[in-house]
Amino acid sequence: MLLEINPENPQLRLIQQVVEKLHNGAVIVSPTDTGYGIGCDIFNPKAIRRVQQITGRPENKPFSFMCSDLRHISEYAHVSNTAYRLLKKCLPGPYTFVLPGTKLVPKIMLTKQKTVGIRVPGHPISRLLIATLGHPLLNASVPTADDQPAPGEPFLIDELIGNRVDLIIDGGQIIPDPSSVVDLTHDTPEILRVGKGDISLFR
Repeated sequence: MLLEINPENPQLRLIQQVVEKLHNGAVIVSPTDTGYGIGCDIFNPKAIRRVQQITGRPENKPFSFMCSDLRHISEYAHVSNTAYRLLKKCLPGPYTFVLPGTKLVPKIMLTKQKTVGIRVPGHPISRLLIATLGHPLLNASVPTADDQPAPGEPFLIDELIGNRVDLIIDGGQIIPDPSSVVDLTHDTPEILRVGKGDISLFR
């Protein structure tokens, strides 16, 4: 099912429809500033297992998740003063940050080291969706053959995995460009993956 939502001024009533489905365990595809991704409520284990099956991701490799803002991050991760300054400088934006998780994070979303990968996307649809949901939204890449980039057009994603998810939000074309991944668990930031976003802030 494709649901068209305005990417610049998302209609709240449509976002609320999506949120109702998420509360009921739906798995969706939604737009972010780095492309379309698969998501679900991180507090729904059944939905998370569905995402694991769709993506083929091993259970011992947790997914990252998206928060609505910096205050929201501080509920789910321990943020040092150094990390806070960096987060404040570059969020929302196309970055995934590795941080120590808090007790609020479900075990299925934690690594063995009790860390989490967290994003605050800059896309208006994803920001409003997470804020309205009130919980972080799991964030996973759309699976493709031979690890090709995921399609940037919602109708192509529908052809690819539409029968395996409950809803695809159509926010227009987005050319996939993966986020930069930065480890902030220590005093010195460590760049784990160079992607979209200025990484000179962390050098």
